[in-house]
Amino acid sequence: MPASSAPPLAAAGHVLLPVGPTLGAVLAVLLAVAVTVVACARLSDDGSRGRARSVATAGLRAAVQLAAVSLLIGWVVRSGWLLLAFLALMYAVAVRTAGRRVTPNGTWWWAAVPIGAGVVPVVAALLLTGLVPVDGIALVPVTGILIGGALTATVLGGRRALDELAVRRGEVEAGLALGLVDREARLEIARPAASDALLPGLDQTRTVGLVTLPGAFVGMLLGGASPLLAGVVQLFVLVALMAVQAIAVAAVLELVTRGRLHRGQGA
Repeated sequence: MPASSAPPLAAAGHVLLPVGPTLGAVLAVLLAVAVTVVACARLSDDGSRGRARSVATAGLRAAVQLAAVSLLIGWVVRSGWLLLAFLALMYAVAVRTAGRRVTPNGTWWWAAVPIGAGVVPVVAALLLTGLVPVDGIALVPVTGILIGGALTATVLGGRRALDELAVRRGEVEAGLALGLVDREARLEIARPAASDALLPGLDQTRTVGLVTLPGAFVGMLLGGASPLLAGVVQLFVLVALMAVQAIAVAAVLELVTRGRLHRGQGA
């Protein structure tokens, strides 16, 4: 088939999402729909419309942050120190976000443990084996994906574990009365709830290619990669995310059952 008979895959991205006023208008409408639905359905913990404001703020922040990253990324990857500083910033923001989502008190900083425990060994292994080269173009997006997965797992696992312990406090006390130590009594109650944090990643991995084509796969196709290479990269991302999330959930569960991460006063 002649090369001119079909547009290259690299050009498909411009056809799919041409940047311009139309894209901006569609994004604004979609964000407005999300805010309106959340407000009308009162989709918040207390049944108020307060989360609608959070949705709007999240959308606007995403636009500003992605614009800033798009401008800075080419500059950051030219310096090893700037690259490390950027990765450290990503990690710090993830810790702050996850920790404050799990608990409002001063123990939120313990979220650094599950996120770091999940991401650092996996990234180190990828660098040592040469699967990911030590340059920003590859390291930043891979690390960002893994940090994002660890953040989600930490939030879901921590919140579910603490919620379950609060609701079933009587069962924890019953376990203590039977002779279990505090950690063991908490673990019996919190572990099933915390393990639910693995379900989104498991479902995404089990249904990949059948229900959805995730971002890494689509992005590589639009960038001109072959479907086989795009599939291999997506498989790598999904398996790496499962490892990171499993470690993060196990770590946050341990912190909760040992009382390091809690919702009590003080700390």
